[in-house]
Amino acid sequence: MLRIAHSVSYALAVASAGLLHADARGENPAFPGADPHVAVFGDTYWAYPTHAQNPDAQFHSFDFVAYSSKDLQEWKPSEPILKMDDIAWIKDDGAPEHWLWAPGIIEKDGKYYFYFSVGPQTPSPSRIGVAVGDRPEGPFKDSGKPLITGGDGFEAIDPMVFRDKDGTAYLYAGGSAGAKLRVWKLKPNYIELDEEIPVDTPPEFTEGAFMHEIDGTYYLSYSHGGWNNPNYSVHYATSKSPTGPWDYKGAILNSDDTHKGPGHHSFFQNPTTGEWFISYHYWPSTKNEPPLTGQRQCNVQKVTFTPDGRIERVDPSAASPEPSPIDEIK
Repeated sequence: MLRIAHSVSYALAVASAGLLHADARGENPAFPGADPHVAVFGDTYWAYPTHAQNPDAQFHSFDFVAYSSKDLQEWKPSEPILKMDDIAWIKDDGAPEHWLWAPGIIEKDGKYYFYFSVGPQTPSPSRIGVAVGDRPEGPFKDSGKPLITGGDGFEAIDPMVFRDKDGTAYLYAGGSAGAKLRVWKLKPNYIELDEEIPVDTPPEFTEGAFMHEIDGTYYLSYSHGGWNNPNYSVHYATSKSPTGPWDYKGAILNSDDTHKGPGHHSFFQNPTTGEWFISYHYWPSTKNEPPLTGQRQCNVQKVTFTPDGRIERVDPSAASPEPSPIDEIK
């Protein structure tokens, strides 16, 4: 998902978030930005989006910030968790301008591993980095080198790490102009690749792959369409393995009259109640043709499944889920 970076201050992000939530408890959008990865750590939901703060320009990116919530009703912004200036290798490609987007996170043995996309995508190839922290809110320290560099038609973007029940960690990435899915096993340190696993690219795949598993069924979901086009949407396929083969199931999230181009999502579960949720970004707009412009926002909504395990269609909504606190781990 191509973006052009602009300098935006942290103060503006906090101010925008504060205005958004001043009288909006229990309502969507939950927090500003795009490409949200929501994860549960302890008794707290943590959201990691790409930011897009200025409604007067089309593209923005800036240092990463996290949002936290105890009940899915109110989301509080953190201090910056990873600053672009602290990524020592970011200028090694010689490009005049860079930006960050599409983060993903996973915890292992009390450490938090934060993966992120680095642009530009052209003329120099996009890259994926990883940083490590001691807390969900960071700060995160960059590993010192890119984990993946794009090339030969492959766009190294949109990282997502999934840990299977046997402890194997898989990194999913790719999309955009290349529209190709690639998967690697990670080494136990989570900052190096082990081996690439050959996989098929599922039907209608563009970018933003996400993996979750329920009762032995692996759900690979992803975005389809143009990122600033009303045709942007979420599709999914299932498998009995985290690496396919994929059984395509169709679209589950599309534009409506006022929520355009919903996508680049994540699924997450309340471990206390077993409820599942989705977070995704959209453009608040009534426009039916590209390019969509302005400031994207992120919704959080409950997800339900049919008796045979299919994901029910998600209709964009201004109502957030009912309060869903997580029991504190003793």
